[in-house]
Amino acid sequence: MSAEGSGEESGEEDGPGVREGVERSSGDPKVLLTMNAVLSTWFAWMVVWGLDFLGAASLTAVNVATLAIILFGVTYVVALR
Repeated sequence: MSAEGSGEESGEEDGPGVREGVERSSGDPKVLLTMNAVLSTWFAWMVVWGLDFLGAASLTAVNVATLAIILFGVTYVVALR
């Protein structure tokens, strides 16, 4: 197939592209908060597990939850800026 038959021209599109859709979309805040909570908890568990492996901290639910809350708060504040 040639470039003319494929429908892709250099930089020209028929309708609004993904960039315009993403720029206009505000997103659902519940999805963002849920993703932030899940990823913060997972990352906190990984960090505390690594610290436990090194002997610097113990792997407990309290340590994971504390770090997850701190990470969640920091990423929430940074994302709002």
